[in-house]
Amino acid sequence: MKSLREGLGITTEAHRQSGSLGWTAQRQRPSTIRNRFLGCLLGGAIGDALGAPVEFLRRPVIRSYFGDSGIQDFATAYGGVGIVTDDTQMTLFTAEGLLRGWVRGSHKGITDYVSCIGHAYLRWLTTQGRNPRLYIETKRGSAGWLYGQNALHYQRAPGDTCIGALEDMTAFAQPAENDSKGCGGVMRVAPVGLFCARLSPTVTPKDAFELGLNAAALTHGHPSGVLPAGVLAVLVMALAEGVSLRDGLATAKQLLVQHSAYGETLQSIELAEQLVNSRKPPATAIQELGEGWVAEEALSISLYCALTATTFREGVITAVNHDGDSDSTGAITGHLLGAQWGITRVPKRWREHVELSDVIKEVADDLFEFRNWDIGEFSTNPKFDRAIWTKYPGD
Repeated sequence: MKSLREGLGITTEAHRQSGSLGWTAQRQRPSTIRNRFLGCLLGGAIGDALGAPVEFLRRPVIRSYFGDSGIQDFATAYGGVGIVTDDTQMTLFTAEGLLRGWVRGSHKGITDYVSCIGHAYLRWLTTQGRNPRLYIETKRGSAGWLYGQNALHYQRAPGDTCIGALEDMTAFAQPAENDSKGCGGVMRVAPVGLFCARLSPTVTPKDAFELGLNAAALTHGHPSGVLPAGVLAVLVMALAEGVSLRDGLATAKQLLVQHSAYGETLQSIELAEQLVNSRKPPATAIQELGEGWVAEEALSISLYCALTATTFREGVITAVNHDGDSDSTGAITGHLLGAQWGITRVPKRWREHVELSDVIKEVADDLFEFRNWDIGEFSTNPKFDRAIWTKYPGD
């Protein structure tokens, strides 16, 4: 039987080498933690939806359409208002993979979370009208609850790298063989941080970093395409545990430099930190950080926006009004600020009108509750056990 850490893809030696890296989780009421989980996932979707209408526009064009301040509210994209993109779709499937991994481990005594995430991404691939090499169950009644959500079957500019890597996958945990450092790996891993926070202290920030990295590596092969995902997973874990963004970032950087080829990612993070302390206007600072099409730039732009924001609204609006991948930087910034401040700091009108809000809320609640589920071999509630297996099949 695999240990929990082995199921996360972490070797005993790798855990031992992490030493005392980490933080002291803050004592919080369960309701506070739950609100952070919901804030993270719903905040990410809101940032995604805000950026969707302007994703491929230059900043001068955004200003010509929406005024000198740029886009300030949901606008029409993909035939609707408040519509999310592939960023949120894949984030939800990341969460589903983790939850199905937990259900599998509870029932069978063995699980591999990277494989379960890979399996989930292949289900997402079929929602985009593509067929993977590997057989997966796609019947609406047996493929799980999330797959049955019709809105997840719309194509919202899915990334070519993600599509191609998943089409070529021949094993569920197979790392991509490309050399892409696009942001499609980092944009979707926030649930890894939430999941690991619920397993703390058994699971450490080191474990979160490695699981985030390995989840991104399913589609992206360049170190700078996967290391930012490890950083983001650690940051979300820290915020969910009540730790400050700066303290979480300090730990994430210590973990980052334990990997080879960390230079680009660290340089982007440190440039963001420098710009936070400068007096440069946000538009100028973000221009120095890049456009967000590649992972280290998307992470650094989002960090800058989150570290300078005084409100959730300010942070995500800043994150989408730039040249480049506005929906991804909006989503990552929303994940960070939502986890930091909780759902009560997210504008009510946005959280009520973003697409898939009810689904996102349910997934967030499941990520908060899964550790308390009465499931598996020793379940005392067979009806609940069957319901969870039907929702998140662990086969």
